[in-house]
Amino acid sequence: MSRASKLTLLGTSLFAAGTVVFVHWAQKADQEAMHQGVLRDIEQRRIKRERQADFDAQRALEAEYLKEQSVRESNLDDVPRLPSSSGGAAAER
Repeated sequence: MSRASKLTLLGTSLFAAGTVVFVHWAQKADQEAMHQGVLRDIEQRRIKRERQADFDAQRALEAEYLKEQSVRESNLDDVPRLPSSSGGAAAER
């Protein structure tokens, strides 16, 4: 075999081996990224369940307090207005 054919064979062999190694590495990286996505989804579901449990507990607590206390809707028209601060209260002192 000539020197040129040996170099061509060596070059194509290295290129093929490099391609196989790169594809293998890329597949592993993609697999790891997908696994991280699954872990992130599991964590988000856990947080959502915790928040829902807190919300349900607050709702139950509110219902319990409403049984014990009488709560009525307030009407802002019934609330007396404070005097304006244009010197009226300060002038009386």
